[in-house]
Order: sequence, then C-alpha cells, then structure tokens
Amino acid sequence: MKGLDLAALQAYLGSSRELTGRMFAGGRSNLTYAITDGQQRWVLRRPPLGHVLPTAHDMVREHRVLEALSKAGFPAPRPVALCTDISVIGAPFYLMEQVDGKIYREESDLSDLGPSALHGLILSLVDTLADLHALDPAAIGLADFGRPEGFNQRQVSRWRKQLDASRSRDVAGIDELHARLAVDIPEGGPGAVVHGDYRLDNVLIGDQLQINAVLDWEMSTLGDPLSDVALMLVYAGLPLQVTDGLATVPLKVPGHPTLREMSARYAERSGRDVSDLHWYVAFASFKLAVILEGVHYRYVQGQTVGDGFDTIGNLVGPLVMRGHEALEGN
Repeated sequence: MKGLDLAALQAYLGSSRELTGRMFAGGRSNLTYAITDGQQRWVLRRPPLGHVLPTAHDMVREHRVLEALSKAGFPAPRPVALCTDISVIGAPFYLMEQVDGKIYREESDLSDLGPSALHGLILSLVDTLADLHALDPAAIGLADFGRPEGFNQRQVSRWRKQLDASRSRDVAGIDELHARLAVDIPEGGPGAVVHGDYRLDNVLIGDQLQINAVLDWEMSTLGDPLSDVALMLVYAGLPLQVTDGLATVPLKVPGHPTLREMSARYAERSGRDVSDLHWYVAFASFKLAVILEGVHYRYVQGQTVGDGFDTIGNLVGPLVMRGHEALEGN
C-alpha cells in the first residue's frame, strides 16, 4: 500500500494475524489509513510522502493532544501507539482507535436529514467546540502545548508567509486584506486548546446525530478560541462537495442555523463575548483564501491530482471579498 508497509507494521505490532488496510480520502496534509487484523480496528496517521524532516514532531503533537483530550472525556479518538522510529515504515506514525460514524460532506447528506435534524446537528457542532474551549489546558497536561500570548499576531505573520510561498497569479485585494488585518490585531483573552480547522466534515457523526469524534488535529495548539469560532462560521458559507449540479453552501440548506444563531449558541454555551467577531471572520477568510491558493498553486504546478482541484482557485476571490466585508462590519 502506498505510504504504508503493512508487513513491517505487523512485525512492529508483534501480531500473528495479517493486516489489511486502505487509505482514507480527504485530509490536507498527513496521510490516514484504516487498518485491521480481522479482529481489531485502528487508524494510522503518518506524515505525507516525501516528508524529509528528521523529527517526529507532528506525530508526537497529534498523539499528545488526542491522548489529553480523550482522557478528559472530549470526543477525540483514543491513541493506542506512537512510533518515532522511521525505520519501521519509513516515517513516524501513531495508531488510534477507529471510531464509527459518518462524515457529512455533500449537500444531499445535509438535505436528507430534514430541517429540524440539521438544525440540531449544527448546534451540536457549536456546542462541541465550546466544550473544547472550556477545557483547562494545564489541568489536562497541555499547559505548554502552545503560546497563547501573541497568538493572533503570529497568525497574521505566518499566513502572509504562506501566501508569499504560494503565489502563481495576482489575486485582487488579498494583499490589501492582509494589510488591513495587520493594523489592529486583537490581543485575545485567555488561551484555550484550539483545533485550527474546525468544520462539519472534520467530525464523525453517529446514528443518533451525535458527534462521536472530532478529527484532524494537525493544526491544533493553544491560542485564541475565537479563531476557531470564526473559521467555523466562514466554512458554513463555503460550497459543499457535489457529485452533480451546482454547489450549495451549508447555510443555504433548509434548517441550517444562521451565523447569528451559531455565534449566539457558542456565547451561551461558553460564556465568551462574541459581540465583535469582525476581525476574526476577516482573518479566517484570509487564512482559508491562502490555504486554497496553496492548493491551486500545487494544482497548476502539477503537484496535485484528483477531482475538484481545478475549481478550488475559484473560491479564493470570494473569500478575499468576504474578509473585506467583515472588516467593514458586514
């Protein structure tokens, strides 16, 4: 299997039963595989192919945050093994329990639920984020998982550097948006564990529409929790995957709560002030625009293959526009 030597993994685990597996589709960076020996099931995460850094830093961080959160009772997959010896499969990796559930990525997934069930599901998504931010990092062993002080300032600088590394065309207004964001950066309140990419298709949903697990923690750190809230709101306005027809944004699906409802629910659940999210929504729009511009850059360079990548670049301009609108109070 590409990126994973199952025989070597079997030897590492000391299992007498042959392993089988498959790679999960999706994911922005690290590779994810479903593994089974016919009795037990795991999920394996490893860095992307071509990963040449001599450190297992990313895998160690992901394993650490999952261990802390699952022990604290938060719905995150429970890790079962961490291997930093790259001689085993050619890269550091960790294994975690495989959690049952469905990922909702397409318009039909949401519309088939019906308005009432969809409304409740999205509010559960909001509640789960508030529950994450309610955890005391020090109490769960993550006091040194990041530096909340100056988090927003570092994010503005970091994503500008990412933009500069992904330029393949002129994007109207994106440099002006960054300049506006850098003028008056919120200091933010007390830090919390932030996911960094919190959205509906990064959670596993159970049969009763409960959130069984939050996935993809590779961007997690300690930072400003309002950054997660804003990103969740921006994602709600981005087009869903579609197999046929025109793309639909989640907000347009009957029953989906409005952005105002979502932010009010978070405020009620968390006790945090969300009365002024304009800068945060603008920055979330900029961050996503940079991420998608990077995907577009790799596509035009022939470094990315698959369905849908040819249209990713079309989302960048509207996100930049959304960022400017947010700064203007819209």
